[in-house]
Amino acid sequence: MKDDKKNYGFMTNAVHAGDQRPGPSGAVGMPIYQNSTYEYSGAQSYGEVLYTRLSNTPNHVMLAQKIAALEQTESALVMASGMAAISMALLVAVEKGQHLVTQADLYGGTHTFLNHDFGGLGRTFSTFDGGDLATLERELKKKPAAVYLESISNPLMRIPDLVRIAEMAKKAGALLLIDNTFCSPYLFNPATIGFDLVLHSATKYLNGHSDVIAGAVAGTKKLVDKVHNLLNHMGGSLDPNSCFLLNRGIMTLGPRMRAHQEGAMALAEALSAHSKVKNVRYPGLKSHPDHQRALELFRGFGGMIAFEYAGTGTETDAFLSRLKLPYIAPSLGGVESLITRPVTTSHSGISAAERAKLGVHDNLVRLSVGVEDAQDLVADFVSALDK
Repeated sequence: MKDDKKNYGFMTNAVHAGDQRPGPSGAVGMPIYQNSTYEYSGAQSYGEVLYTRLSNTPNHVMLAQKIAALEQTESALVMASGMAAISMALLVAVEKGQHLVTQADLYGGTHTFLNHDFGGLGRTFSTFDGGDLATLERELKKKPAAVYLESISNPLMRIPDLVRIAEMAKKAGALLLIDNTFCSPYLFNPATIGFDLVLHSATKYLNGHSDVIAGAVAGTKKLVDKVHNLLNHMGGSLDPNSCFLLNRGIMTLGPRMRAHQEGAMALAEALSAHSKVKNVRYPGLKSHPDHQRALELFRGFGGMIAFEYAGTGTETDAFLSRLKLPYIAPSLGGVESLITRPVTTSHSGISAAERAKLGVHDNLVRLSVGVEDAQDLVADFVSALDK
């Protein structure tokens, strides 16, 4: 099946890519190979020795093949968390003494890693506004090793000019890395427009059930192999049971994303019409500054919404507490709706001054729309806002 990925549709690959037939005892689903080690069978190199920490067991291999098929890349790799994927991919793409250029509006964990750890590991970085190509052009003249982006920024929901940035970075000889978590491969395949490494917090949409912590890297075999080598030494492997759950989650990615989007569009429209809400950021709205770009790049608009409540941070918390359906919790991409103020969760590690500079205010709300019926979500939000 893995060799046929270009000939099948998304959901066929989501179900079948990476499967091995016949399975043990005729098993239809992926078994859990709950082993730490395997019998030696003539391996000629360390990387060929079957060992769970080396991420080369049947569970890891089948799952990686599925993700590569969905992202339309040569290779893929799974690991213990999204931050493991981000940090190790950046350390491979930007070697000691080299420079990274990244967009300013980033997930808080990535922002903190770059500001607190990256320099201590002998690397430097600079930022640019995702829509400011003039600044990017000046930064590229410094010959950075890589450019790092998010397909949809977390939490402000901006979409950089990915096609133009890819062209500029390639011309400058820089590697291209992108966090594709918000889109998932169902909506967008960055490798098809020139990105070298595509990263995911697989905890989110790929798994979709808020019960696994995992990360994924997909891209060229040469670069993924380098990340794999670093992963083997850093020890951030994904356990077989989590591989099983992640594989099972990916099988329903398509139907889930369709439901996420249906609810998100209905909620975004309802929020935009309410007097207690301002600055609704959802790429599916024509009012979104990057709506046209989303139409051109993506196969849909996703399930993430950001908006500002018309009140203080304390008043925003009171509004959140009146909601009955969403859980007030960090993370995203689950079948249940999750809502949070980024200043208290994903961006709490960033100083108040820096958050203000980025536009992450106390009353900013990030909403991950689940797969609940759209009319129930809208009614819940309107009721909480009206009170």
